[in-house]
This record gives sequence, C-alpha cells and structure tokens, in this order.
Amino acid sequence: MIKFNVKGDWSKTNRFLERALEIAKLGELDKYGKRGVQVLAEATPKDSGVTAESWYYKITHYKDGAKIEWLNSSQNEGIPIVILLQYGHAFQNGEFFEGVDFINPALRPVFHAIAEDAWEELVNE
Repeated sequence: MIKFNVKGDWSKTNRFLERALEIAKLGELDKYGKRGVQVLAEATPKDSGVTAESWYYKITHYKDGAKIEWLNSSQNEGIPIVILLQYGHAFQNGEFFEGVDFINPALRPVFHAIAEDAWEELVNE
C-alpha cells in the first residue's frame, strides 16, 4: 500500500495553471500583431518602401493582461519617419508637408477583430 501525506494546499499550483491558461489565450495576440504589421505596411505611404517594411510588433504580458505595440524602426536623424508622415512636418525652406492619418484607419479593422474575438470568448465561456 502507498500512502501520501500532503501539507499545505494547491494554491500555487492552481495559480500557475490559471496563468498558463490565460497566457495560452493571450497567445492569440500574435495573430493580431502580425495582421497589424501587414495592414500598416500596406497603408504606409511609400517612397523608397523602407518605412513600410520597418513595421514590427511587441507583445508584453502583465499579471492581469497583455498589450500589443506596433512599432516602426525607420528614422531620420533620430526622428521616427512614421510620426512625420502621420502628423506632418516643416522643411528648412519653410514648406510644410501635411500629415496623413494612415495608422488609425489601417489598424481599425484589427481592433474590431480583437474586440469581436474577445466578446465571442466571453459569451462562449
């Protein structure tokens, strides 16, 4: 006969398993990150194409959630090119390039997909 004596409780194990389950669900964020990069690359105004090809994403997990950040590494003298394209900028000769809001419209369908999938997950649990 085998006999087990256990002291304490399973709270740490349960907490670990609950966090693992949440992280697995948050793994879905990867598909949204990739989709965001794709739509941003398509929407970015292109001259050389370098800025459009410089999008990437970062997912940060927190104790109670996660976030996706879409970033762009294309810079000119330390200034992010997408900021200049989005909001506009002045040239040294006094001319002004008016910005074009291309980021928000491009990401809107991704945000809607995230919201729809989250609602579906909530309703079906």
